[in-house]
Amino acid sequence: MKTAEDARRRALRLRAQIEDANYRYYVLDEPSIADAEYDRLLRELEELERAHPELVAPDSPTQRVGARPASEFAEVRHEIPMLSLANAFRDEEVADFVRRIEDTLGVKDPAFSTEPKVDGLAISLRYEDGVFVRGATRGDGTTGEDVTANLRTVRAVPLHLRGHDWPRVLEVRGEVYMPKAAFAAYNAQALKRGEKTLANPRNGAAGSLRQLDPQVTARRPLAFFAYAVGVIDGGTLPPTHSQTLARLREWGFPVSGEIGLAHGLDGLLAYYRRIGARRDALPYEIDGVVYKLDRYDGQRAMGFVARAPRWALAHKFPAQEEMTTVEAIEVQIGRTGAATPVARLAPVPVAGVTVTNATLHNADQVARLDVRVGDTVIVRRAGDVIPEVVRVVPERRPRGTHPWQMPKHCPVCRSELVREEGEAVWRCSGGLYCPAQRKESIRHFASRRALDIEGLGERIVDDLVELGGVESVADLYRLRVDDLLAMKRRAEERDGTVPETVKKGRIASKWAENLIAAIARSKDTTLERFLYALGIPEVGEATAKALARHFGSLDALLAAGEAELTEVPDIGPVVAGCILAFFRERHNRAVIEALRAAGVRWPEHAPRRASAGPLAGKTVVLTGTLGAFTRDEAKERLEALGAKVAGSVSKKTSFVVAGSEAGSKLDKARELGVEIWDEARLQTFLEQHGG
Repeated sequence: MKTAEDARRRALRLRAQIEDANYRYYVLDEPSIADAEYDRLLRELEELERAHPELVAPDSPTQRVGARPASEFAEVRHEIPMLSLANAFRDEEVADFVRRIEDTLGVKDPAFSTEPKVDGLAISLRYEDGVFVRGATRGDGTTGEDVTANLRTVRAVPLHLRGHDWPRVLEVRGEVYMPKAAFAAYNAQALKRGEKTLANPRNGAAGSLRQLDPQVTARRPLAFFAYAVGVIDGGTLPPTHSQTLARLREWGFPVSGEIGLAHGLDGLLAYYRRIGARRDALPYEIDGVVYKLDRYDGQRAMGFVARAPRWALAHKFPAQEEMTTVEAIEVQIGRTGAATPVARLAPVPVAGVTVTNATLHNADQVARLDVRVGDTVIVRRAGDVIPEVVRVVPERRPRGTHPWQMPKHCPVCRSELVREEGEAVWRCSGGLYCPAQRKESIRHFASRRALDIEGLGERIVDDLVELGGVESVADLYRLRVDDLLAMKRRAEERDGTVPETVKKGRIASKWAENLIAAIARSKDTTLERFLYALGIPEVGEATAKALARHFGSLDALLAAGEAELTEVPDIGPVVAGCILAFFRERHNRAVIEALRAAGVRWPEHAPRRASAGPLAGKTVVLTGTLGAFTRDEAKERLEALGAKVAGSVSKKTSFVVAGSEAGSKLDKARELGVEIWDEARLQTFLEQHGG
């Protein structure tokens, strides 16, 4: 049993460890302990404070969460106003800003502290004797809202300052923001829970910090950067802003790693362009950069104009969000058959590019946003990311609009559009025929685990579809060497390269002869490989093998209904629906018949129902090296007799086949008392049962 003094010392030790972990994670970006260890330390401290309530202190890490919800936020009047910055959008405006400073101060190329303009919510943090006592929003610059309880939940905000040289009263100003990755992860989880998503990282940060219940804020992934100081009492700061930022970092405040020091106009514009080029790679949203005259005596000499300092400037990037109207909603079919709704927009400049199209992702997103033709919408574009519609402006919706519905048929090939149960994506079911999916279907058909057409690589597939007139996988079997060489010449003309077909003569035709031979060899295959090669949604190698074994012939499979399909082990209604939809498309059936007519063939056999095999219901594990056959051959023969071959040993394992050099699986089988067969017993069993 801990004494009160033991508990006090342990609590101090735990707080120090947790605070150090926060500092290393949020400020130094050098995590010192694993998340699980951090959680363990925090839980121990919570239990200790619960047992000894007298140890609870305002700056304890446990006090980041748990305050009661507020009915409203109290007002906080800023002792020093939180002023906004003047904005510049053109280089000429930055040149005027620098010229005014040079003329006023009589200096050439003055030093500026530079930093990214993080897109979040401006806040102030007040510390007394090194302890966080109050936090407030910027508000109107003169009066903000007291959000102390919510700011305590933000782990990047220090509750107690590091070191001992800080002023008795210190007000730190900065930006609460939501990192891009955290924003995306939060929205993904919200979608799974059926909850409302956040519009964008900035709104997410602002809305999170203004929650009346701090426990809601605590569940939001917020971060913080310090960028300035306000009130100071009982202490001094260095003579420059850049040195002050370094001091804040020593005291435990996160500071952007992109801050810098630049001289004169050329230095500022170079920084603007460097950060602009890295904008999309940064882990947080920014909408520009900020320039601040570095020396405080220079700042005082420049003074203020209206509500903005004359010594600082925000140089804004082109807007990433703009407003426009939806002229149409169409569906695009991707290379894998995914049907993506796309908004056709009235042209609008976004982030320096004229945008006329924006993705709506999927039908569920259209329904969630309730985007309709005629709507006014907010469009967002970040770097090379495809523009997207992020929200509708409902008050601008014209009368007579109707909710959008996914069409029933593919706009490219008119095959049925289908959606698997529980999935957000609709897909075109004409996989073998649809022009939009042509390249992908050929690549898959020729892949090693499908029909294994050696030499039919990605570039050749592209050229075959674009220049060779190949419209489906069946067309591969009508190709001749002359067709491939003609295609090669057209590709060389298109690319402007020296024609190898002319330059190398006979050697240049060798690749074509080899490819034609590989296509011919692929005609002899197995039913399971053929089924896998068709690219039926949800039908991978294991399912193709189960279908081939169960039905024995393609015709039997083509004639099967849902009830018969669901008799196959591990095939439920969803997979059965995908198979039926695929074979229901006449285009797919036509390609299959063309493949058979071209000579693609496989051995067929009478249907083998797993329930009739001597190993039906048995789970078998193979381990070690077998001498008479490979592991795959053994697996295939066991499965032919109804067994399920698993990769690990458990209590449900029926028996383990142990070859030479068997390892941990054999040990596990002995530990669980699972029956063990050697290879001789397996061979005898297979011979007796014709496996």
